[in-house]
Amino acid sequence: MTLLGGGLAAVLVTTLTLALSGCSMETTAPGSARQDAASDAKGSFGRADCRKAKCIALTFDAGPGKDTPRLLDILKEKKVHATFFLLGKHHVLEHPETVRRIQDEGHEVANHTWTHKILTDQEPDEIRAELKKTQVAIEKVTGKKPRLMRPPQGRTDDKVTEVSKELGLSQVLWSATAKDYSTNDPALIEKRILDQAARDGIILLHDIYKGTVPAVPGIIDALQKDGYTFVTVPELMAPAVPEPGTIYRP
Repeated sequence: MTLLGGGLAAVLVTTLTLALSGCSMETTAPGSARQDAASDAKGSFGRADCRKAKCIALTFDAGPGKDTPRLLDILKEKKVHATFFLLGKHHVLEHPETVRRIQDEGHEVANHTWTHKILTDQEPDEIRAELKKTQVAIEKVTGKKPRLMRPPQGRTDDKVTEVSKELGLSQVLWSATAKDYSTNDPALIEKRILDQAARDGIILLHDIYKGTVPAVPGIIDALQKDGYTFVTVPELMAPAVPEPGTIYRP
């Protein structure tokens, strides 16, 4: 997002066409939410104040899986916090100890639906079930309901937005993706992310694919060398707090 002079950037909201969903939806960049936050906003800064620091958020979709514990070891070693958008039926239910560890180690636990259905193809009751089942499953493990969700394939519309708002969930898209479902080459995954990285960006990776976790140390090291601080998605927009239903996209 380009900053405008005269303080206009503080209230800048971008209207984008989300090609995947086939509809026009208004989105808000985390940086714009941060700049427009009220003086008494209660968002947590975590390790950095992104109004001053060069921040970027690392996010992982569709886990947890067998490689997630190794990923958590890497993040712990590098002192990096990430945001995990978890699937419910065959992931949260099968790896509750990993879900608990994700939260205990300071990462943001978020919702990626129950079975990865494309939400824009569903009726409101089906959308609600896809999100609510995962909310319940995660809360049983962690004691807390997620406040963020990522719609599968980034597809959202007015129906999805309304149900998300009802369930207290903000929608989080991304600015950088390695398309790691298409390659097992860690070097290529790393290059794709580094080529797209930008301040206030949100990186999308999947901790369920063979080449992804091996690529993470190189991504972290290169971006830290370039002056980036890794934060969770809520920390990226602090002192603003995620608003239910709102679509956040850098």
